[in-house]
Amino acid sequence: MKIYNTLTKTKEEFIPREPGKVHMYVCGPTTYNYIHLGNARPIVFFDTVRRYFEYKGFEVIYVQNFTDIDDKIIKRAREEGIGALELGQKYIGEYFKDADSLGVKRATVHPRVTEHIPEIIEMVKGLIEKGYAYEVEGDVYFSVDSFPGYGKLSGRNLDELKAGARVEVDEKKRNPLDFALWKKAKAGEPSWESPWGLGRPGWHIECSAMSLKYLGENFDIHGGGADLVFPHHENEVAQSEAYTGKPFSRYWMHNGFITVNQEKMSKSLGNFFLVREILEKFPGRVVRFFLLSTHYRSPLDFDDKKLLEAKAALERIDNFAQSLKELNPVAGEGKVEIKEKVSELLGDFINAMEDDFNTAQAMATLFELVRYGNIQIAKGNLTLADKKYFEEALAVFSEVLGIEFGVLEKKVGEDVTPFIELLIEVRSKLKKEKKYDLSDFIRDELKKLGIILEDTPSGARWKRV
Repeated sequence: MKIYNTLTKTKEEFIPREPGKVHMYVCGPTTYNYIHLGNARPIVFFDTVRRYFEYKGFEVIYVQNFTDIDDKIIKRAREEGIGALELGQKYIGEYFKDADSLGVKRATVHPRVTEHIPEIIEMVKGLIEKGYAYEVEGDVYFSVDSFPGYGKLSGRNLDELKAGARVEVDEKKRNPLDFALWKKAKAGEPSWESPWGLGRPGWHIECSAMSLKYLGENFDIHGGGADLVFPHHENEVAQSEAYTGKPFSRYWMHNGFITVNQEKMSKSLGNFFLVREILEKFPGRVVRFFLLSTHYRSPLDFDDKKLLEAKAALERIDNFAQSLKELNPVAGEGKVEIKEKVSELLGDFINAMEDDFNTAQAMATLFELVRYGNIQIAKGNLTLADKKYFEEALAVFSEVLGIEFGVLEKKVGEDVTPFIELLIEVRSKLKKEKKYDLSDFIRDELKKLGIILEDTPSGARWKRV
């Protein structure tokens, strides 16, 4: 297996810290609002990475945090007239609703910042004792000058960063690039006791403290969106390696941005979309399919048209899965050529996933399986063993991609299935009586209503356009 490592800027062979186990940490959301599509991409992709490792037989220890205290949460809580911790709890619950809709499995551990204050304080104390951090009037900062490797993850030069530093001027800092490990409490804000007085953690320290607690030193994979490479993950590397004296994460993986009309999705441009709003128009499995349709390191351009295309593509797979389900196999043994072809396609799927989790290529293989399978079904001579070859392959695709196939979507309050099936039965009788004009009339009128009839060897089937 090859993984592109952001740290080395190359694809590397994946060698876990412990044989048979994978230790992963993925940065989760800040819980001040519903998650948006940019949040959803890493959530879905790294869930797929986890699923693939589990399919391969690895035990996966998967950690995804919640940032449940920070400036945005405090500001939003004031706007809503509730406590910051209450707001964080509210949106953690909303996160799980959206994640469940997207087919995302629960992490092994979902640590929250507010539940790990002692570990964070201990790490900050250690960094001060080792000479990597300093305290000024209740605030504690990490000194980037004290860590020679600063910039190695993002590839940024420290001198250039200093020259063009676009950071808030703070006279307390020795260097404008120094970042907060602990923030002195402000009036009316949540705070905790510490050796430096009342305060709360800085953003970057939380992930270091929680990942080290649950995964230990030099764990396997640290993931997140490309927007986190600098400064968040760069700062994690500096403070973690300064604290332990050892490499922090073995492999760094970052997914590309979501764009809208080729522009990066952002709140400042007003072109960001909440997953909750998208799920009102499209099923979660369609959104997941769309998010996995492009290689994770490439930008992914979003609009409703692309989701409609994803929906149509997924329906092709669903129709094939449904055809297999309704198939009446013929007698006989399985065909060697079918078994070998399905095995070959499954091997292509595995190869795509082994090559830096290329889900786009993996999906291309899935469509080749569907195309080949439909040809075989049309011949009308599949045996039970042949049918099983296709079903077992589809099950692997479904397990790894986290998408159930063969699901017939319906709109709430519009279950017309019994009526359509009655018309199909009437049409079948008309055809037997050779009243083709009437049978064609039923087919054509249903088409006008958005219902497509397909005649198959095992009988007529229908689907919505």
